[in-house]
Amino acid sequence: MRAYARLPAAGVFFFVSAWALMLFAGATSDDTGVKPFGYLTSMVLTIALWLVVAPAIGAVVGRRRHRS
Repeated sequence: MRAYARLPAAGVFFFVSAWALMLFAGATSDDTGVKPFGYLTSMVLTIALWLVVAPAIGAVVGRRRHRS
């Protein structure tokens, strides 16, 4: 039941992290050479990052649970 309560928080965190990615990409565009992009592109990039990072975090957490 706890996992269902965390879903809205994860949704809010997704939108805020996409917004922050858009802001930081725009602020550092001159230094990094990346063109500033919009919110929709930022959301797609955030989904891609979450799909790459989430399994790695799950693997680390899973190993820690098995050791205990």
